[in-house]
Amino acid sequence: MPSWRKSPPELIAFFDKVLPDDPRVDRRKMFGYPCAFTTGGQMFIGLHQENLIVRLAEADRAKLLKEPGASIFEPMPGRQMKEYVSLPQAMLSGDPSKTRPWVVRALDYAASLPPKKPKGAKPKTGASAKKAAPKRSTKNKA
Repeated sequence: MPSWRKSPPELIAFFDKVLPDDPRVDRRKMFGYPCAFTTGGQMFIGLHQENLIVRLAEADRAKLLKEPGASIFEPMPGRQMKEYVSLPQAMLSGDPSKTRPWVVRALDYAASLPPKKPKGAKPKTGASAKKAAPKRSTKNKA
């Protein structure tokens, strides 16, 4: 994992203020950053370093990207997360009521997506599969 900076405490406090008090919200951390998922497991908002990102439907993304300073989220150069928009710095301080509508749109969009399937146990392969296989007798039966 790349060497990422922690989000500033002020941004974390702002994240807490804009996060809706909604039963569909499941707050977690991802890569050490605060984020929130729908109860169906779809992420809709998160922090990454100095960025607050929201996951939006195409029309809302296009509208938000017209705001000066908004951009498609790119956690590493060349690695865009196309459904996620980094909010402009101007929206990340002051009155959270200007940012909250975008967060609610993100929640509504993510909640409309199919629930994520729970990750099951991965099938054993390679050396771990050999260890789990029953041992056979190598003695000659004659």
